[in-house]
Amino acid sequence: MQAKLEENTVGTTFGFQQPIQMRFNELISGVKQDVAIKIYGEDLNKLTKYAKQIGSIARKIDGAEDVYVEEVSGLPQVVITFHRDKIAQFGLNIEDVNSAIRSGFAGQSAGLVFEGEKRFDLVVRLGQENRQTLEDVKNLFVTAPNGNQIPLEQVAEIEYKEGPNQIQRDDAKRRIIVGFNVRGRDVESIVSEIQQKIDAQVKFDPGYYPTYGGTFENLQAAKDRLSIAVPVSLLLIFLLLFFAFGSIKQALLIFTAIPLSAIGGIFALWMRGMPFSISAGVGFIALFGVAVLNGIVLIAEFNALKKDGMTDLKQIVIKGTSVRLRPVIMTALVASLGFLPMALSHGSGAEVQKPLATVVIGGLFTATLLTLLVLPILYIWFENFKSKKMKANPAIVAVLLLLTANFAKAQTKPLTLNEAIEQGLKNNREIITSQLDIKYQQQLKKASVEIPKTEFSGQFGQYNSYVKNDSYYSVSQTIPFPTVFSTNAALGNAQIKSSELRAGITKNELVYRIKQAYINLQYLYARQTLLKKQDSIYTGFAKSATVRYKAGESTLLEKSTADTQLNETRNMLSQDESNIQIYLSQLQVLLGSDDPVAIADKTFTQKEFQGINDGNAVNSNPALAYIQQQIEVAEKQKKVEQSKALPDLTFGYFNQSLIGTPVDASGIELADSGNRFQGFQVGVAIPVFFSSYSSRVKSAAISKEIAGKNLESQKISLKGQYDQAVQEFLKNQKSLEYYKSSGLPNADLLLSKSESAYRNGDISYAENLLNLRTANGIQENSLNAILQYNLSIALLEFLEGKN
Repeated sequence: MQAKLEENTVGTTFGFQQPIQMRFNELISGVKQDVAIKIYGEDLNKLTKYAKQIGSIARKIDGAEDVYVEEVSGLPQVVITFHRDKIAQFGLNIEDVNSAIRSGFAGQSAGLVFEGEKRFDLVVRLGQENRQTLEDVKNLFVTAPNGNQIPLEQVAEIEYKEGPNQIQRDDAKRRIIVGFNVRGRDVESIVSEIQQKIDAQVKFDPGYYPTYGGTFENLQAAKDRLSIAVPVSLLLIFLLLFFAFGSIKQALLIFTAIPLSAIGGIFALWMRGMPFSISAGVGFIALFGVAVLNGIVLIAEFNALKKDGMTDLKQIVIKGTSVRLRPVIMTALVASLGFLPMALSHGSGAEVQKPLATVVIGGLFTATLLTLLVLPILYIWFENFKSKKMKANPAIVAVLLLLTANFAKAQTKPLTLNEAIEQGLKNNREIITSQLDIKYQQQLKKASVEIPKTEFSGQFGQYNSYVKNDSYYSVSQTIPFPTVFSTNAALGNAQIKSSELRAGITKNELVYRIKQAYINLQYLYARQTLLKKQDSIYTGFAKSATVRYKAGESTLLEKSTADTQLNETRNMLSQDESNIQIYLSQLQVLLGSDDPVAIADKTFTQKEFQGINDGNAVNSNPALAYIQQQIEVAEKQKKVEQSKALPDLTFGYFNQSLIGTPVDASGIELADSGNRFQGFQVGVAIPVFFSSYSSRVKSAAISKEIAGKNLESQKISLKGQYDQAVQEFLKNQKSLEYYKSSGLPNADLLLSKSESAYRNGDISYAENLLNLRTANGIQENSLNAILQYNLSIALLEFLEGKN
C-alpha cells in the first residue's frame, strides 16, 4: 500500500501505525512515530538543514520506515518593508502607516453599538473584495498631514516572502523533529546505529544538539525500572524460600534453579533471533518464579524421606527423584504449554507476547532438565559439607576492639603549644602567601632599571637626488633621567619592606589565633574531667535516691530531681565533646595540616605573665610598623614621580649614502655607496606640558598624608584596645585570686562534708543537692576564670606584638 501511495502521490509523507500505539507514542514524546529525534537550537534554517541531513541518514537505516521530517518553513507571508526617508518626505511617521494598514485589513474600532444593556465595538475595515490580492495592499491609501492620499507602495516595499510555517518548543527551546517507525528490527539497535552515524556525519554548531525519544525513551525508562524490579523479585523469591524451609542452605540450593533457567531463556531468544526487550525482561521475572517450583518439589520430598528415617543420601536422592519425576515434568509442561500460543502468535500484540513466551518456555526446558540432574548432586554435596564454627575468645575480642578504637588516635602525634605555633608558621596558607608576596616584590624591584626599547630604522630609494638606490640606516636609544633608576630602586626596597611587615602582621594574628584555640581546648579538656567527676557524684546520688524511693523513705520528686541532674550533666558532657571536636578542627585549619591534630598539654593552669607595660607597648605592634612603612612608600612614590618629570636623553647614530651629490665646487661625486656619510645624534625630551606630572606628584603627596592619618588613627585604636585588655586582665586576675584563696577550698569542703552529712541523715536531700550544685558551680566558674585570664594574656601579647 505504501509503495502504491508514494507512486501515485508525490510530495506526501505516509505513516502506518495502530491507532492506540500512535496515541501512546504521542503521549510519550509528542510525536506519532516510534522513534523521534529532536534537534534543539535557535536558528530555524540551521534546524531545517540538520533535520534534512538526519532524515537522509534515517532513510538508509535498515528497519527505519515512514521517515518523517517536520516542516517548519514554507508559509508565504506578505512582508511590508518601510522606506523611512520617503515616509519622512511626506510628513508621515511609522505609527501613521501602521495604523492605516491595521485599520484597512485587521479593522479598528470606530465607536460602540448598544443593544439593550449590551454594547459592542463597531469595527471598520476594507471590504472583502479589497482584501484579496497583493495589489490591494499596495493600493491602500495613507492620509498625509496635508490631507493628500499617498498609496502605500510609494512609501514601502510590499512582496511575498517565505516565512516560518510553525515554531515548536520544548522547555522554551526551539526544536524540529525527525521521526520514523521501526519494522523488522528492535528499537535499541536502530537508535544505536543512527546515533553513531549522526555523530560521525553531522557536525552541530555550538548550541545545537539532538535527543532521542519515542519508544526508545520508553525503553530506557523501562530498563531503569527493571534494574530495580529484577533484584527485588530475586530477593523476594529467596526470602519466601527461606521462610518455607527455615534454612538458608536449602534456600540457596533451590535458588540455583534461577541461573539454570536463565541459560535456557537466553538460548531460546538467540535461537529465534529475538533481541532482549522489556517483554523479555518481564518474561525472565515470571520464569524465575516458576523455575523454583521444581526445586521446591524435589527438596520437599528429600526432606520428607529424611524425616521418615532414611539416612543414606544417595538412596534419598534416587527415591525422591523417581517419586517426584512426574510432578516435576508436569509442572514445567503445564507452564510451557500455556505460553505456547503466545510464542507462536503473529497477530496484533505479537511483538510483545512472543519474547515473553519464548523466554519462559526455553528457560523451563533447561531448568527442568538441569534441576533433575544438577540439583540432586548439589543436595548431596551440601548435606555432606560441615562448617566449622570458630568460638571467639571474649578477651581477644575486647583487645581487638580497643586497638581498633585507638588506632586513629595512635596515628596522630600530640603537639605542644610551641610545636603547634612552629607548624602553623610553616604550613599555614596565609603565611605561605605572605612569603610569596615578599618574593614577588623582590622580583619587581629588579625591574626598577627599565631602559626603553632601542629603535632601529632605515630608508632605501630616491630621497635626495636623481639616484634611486640611496640608503640610510640609523639606531637611537632613549634613556630616562638617571635619577629615575635610583628612585625606582628605593621604591622597590620600600615595597619589599612593606611586604615583610605585612607578613609580620599575618604571623602575629596567626599565633594569637593558635593560642586562642589551644587555650580553649585545654579549658574544654579540664571541664570534661570536672564533668566526669560530677557525673560520678550524681550517679551515686541518683542510685541512693532510687533506693530511698523504693524503701519509702523519700518522694518521687527527690528521685526525679536526681535523675534530671544526672541527665543534665551527661548532656553537658556531650556538648563539651562536640566543642572539643570543633576547636580541634579549627586548630587543624590554622596549622595547615591535612591530618587530624591533638594537643599534648591538657593541663589547664594559670599562665605566667611578666607584667603590664605602659601604653607605649603597642608601638611594637607590627600593624603600626606596616602603616609607618606606607608613609615611606608614599614618599618614595612621590620622588619617582618627580624624577619622571625630568628630561629624557636620546642618543643615536646614522649612516647614509648620497650618490650623485658633489661634495664641493669641483663637481667630483664623492658621496657614493662606498664613501658614506655618518654621524651621531643627541637629544633631550623636556616635559613642556607639565600639568600631568605635577598632578601625579601631588597625588603621591596626598597618599603620604593619608598614610600619616591612618597611622594616627591606628595608634589611638590600639591604645584603646590595649587599655581595655589591661582592665580585662586585672578583672580576671582578681577573680582568679578569689577562687584560689577562697572559692575552691570552700567547694572542696562542701563536697566532702555534704555527702557524708547526707548519708548520716544530718542534712536533708534538698540541702545536699544545694551544696552539690554550689560546689560544682564554683569549680566550673574557677575553670572559666582561668580561661578568661589566659585569653586576656594572649590578647595583651598580640597587641604588644610579642608573638
